[in-house]
Amino acid sequence: MSIDINSLSAKELESLISKAKKRKTTLAKRKPIASVRKKLASLAKAEGYTIEELFGTKGAPGRTGTTAKAGKARKSGGKVAPKYRDPANSANTWTGRGKQPRWLAAYTSAGRKLEDFLIK
Repeated sequence: MSIDINSLSAKELESLISKAKKRKTTLAKRKPIASVRKKLASLAKAEGYTIEELFGTKGAPGRTGTTAKAGKARKSGGKVAPKYRDPANSANTWTGRGKQPRWLAAYTSAGRKLEDFLIK
């Protein structure tokens, strides 16, 4: 949210300053995140749970990008060794995952078998 303060009237500017001061005092009264996180972890441990079980995260609560999705968990794909190689250009390889590359599709549509391009 971006506010153009140059276009605000004096009354609107005073209102904005007042709201900002209230927000600042509210934030100042809160305990630091690290102490709250530590307290939550110790409470969960005392009851026999982990943070992951309670909040469905892979890290401390409040961190972005770590929430687990409902349903099946999906592992991120790691590097896989190539299984197929282009005989005309050895730099062209394919792991066998995802959409078939154009060079291989051209060969197979011309009548060659996929097994002909296996890396041995």
